[in-house]
Amino acid sequence: MTTIENIDIEFKELDRGPQRIPPSVVKTLVAFLNTEGGDLFIGIQDNGNVCGVHDADDTSNRLSSLIHDAILPDASPFISLRIVTLEERRVVRVSVMVGTERPYYLARIGLKPGGVYTRVGTACVPMNESGIRSLLLETSGTSFEACRSLEQELTFMTLKDEMDKRQITFGPVQMETLKMIGSDKLFTNLAMLLSDQCSYTCKVAVFQGRDTAVFRDRKEFSGSVLKQLSDVYRFLATYNKTRARFNGLLREDTLDYPQEAIREALLNSIIHRDYLFSGSTIINVFDDRIEFISLGGLVRGLSMEAITMGVSQSRNPNLASVFYRLQLVESYGTGIRKIMHLYKKYLRKPEFKAAEGAFSCVLPNSNEEGTYTQKHDHREDSVGESLNTEKASILYHAKARGSISRKEVEDLVGLKTTKAFRLLKELCAEGQLTQQTCGKFTRYIPLGG
Repeated sequence: MTTIENIDIEFKELDRGPQRIPPSVVKTLVAFLNTEGGDLFIGIQDNGNVCGVHDADDTSNRLSSLIHDAILPDASPFISLRIVTLEERRVVRVSVMVGTERPYYLARIGLKPGGVYTRVGTACVPMNESGIRSLLLETSGTSFEACRSLEQELTFMTLKDEMDKRQITFGPVQMETLKMIGSDKLFTNLAMLLSDQCSYTCKVAVFQGRDTAVFRDRKEFSGSVLKQLSDVYRFLATYNKTRARFNGLLREDTLDYPQEAIREALLNSIIHRDYLFSGSTIINVFDDRIEFISLGGLVRGLSMEAITMGVSQSRNPNLASVFYRLQLVESYGTGIRKIMHLYKKYLRKPEFKAAEGAFSCVLPNSNEEGTYTQKHDHREDSVGESLNTEKASILYHAKARGSISRKEVEDLVGLKTTKAFRLLKELCAEGQLTQQTCGKFTRYIPLGG
């Protein structure tokens, strides 16, 4: 036989002795189904020599049973078997078409690396998780959350507990309604995200100061995305300190970050991230801010302007629907606007940035700078209307403390020495502050406040 092995042609000979079908036959069939199809000839050696099979009918029957039992999903409609005669020897020809339910995989291993094969030249190569996910999306034409999960051994203790708390019935019927189970009766990626075996994690790092030079704490959270939501929220609460200010004899306690803003930023990072990326959601806690970084960037077609206007196009609508049913979100497209509203009275505003493959939300520490307005004698004194935000912050702290030093301006407002000194001098020239020197110490006292 002059034909040689190629991407769509493979030769196999039966094992010697009882002429058993070698395990590599099934891998080849799976690879053909997942790639371009092809022909597998049983009874031809690798070098093209025709050796034939002793009992072609028996071999054909055993192959038929093997195809039915060893490959998932059912590949029978795409595989045909014929007994042909080559060089006066009987050979079994297995013709394979490209399957419509790719990826196909070895039933004994499952839809995971080691179970899924593709054809590269004359070799059958196992696919990695990224390749399997891409093939699932390419074949189904649907979103990540609607595709079959690579992991089918899933439990839902966290989800059931959350459902029970809200007196919502949870069972197989509800799982189908929520689209956790697909038309093939297999778990979808949505089910995987909500399961106790969720393969995605959230990493939180706490730094000393305002940069990444020194770690104070770090932790990785796993399990159902619902469990991660709860665990991360509690962890961040330990770093959301309450600070006291005195307005005369009245004490005012203020959290570093509005609790609702942390909640909304965390929900956004879970619901809207792109789970085609295998990396973790990242949260960085600094003295002056918290950064929430989720993978995926903006959904194609949306701009930052549209997002801030309240336009919403969820990348994971089924996941968002589950969170809505659990009363964790009120309605779509309100999260960012709610965060902005919570910071309405503060000088520093949240920042939202979109880059290729990532989206970030930065919440400023409200106790690091003053608010736009302060209430005195039941009236609003707008300290920032005629000043820039840095001057407004300096003036606010000076009024709250009765006086302020250059060093305190550097620490509280985050300015360098030269700029702090210049702004204090400008405020004195404008009649907002007066300089008072006592020995080597200089303090700046607010006027008319």
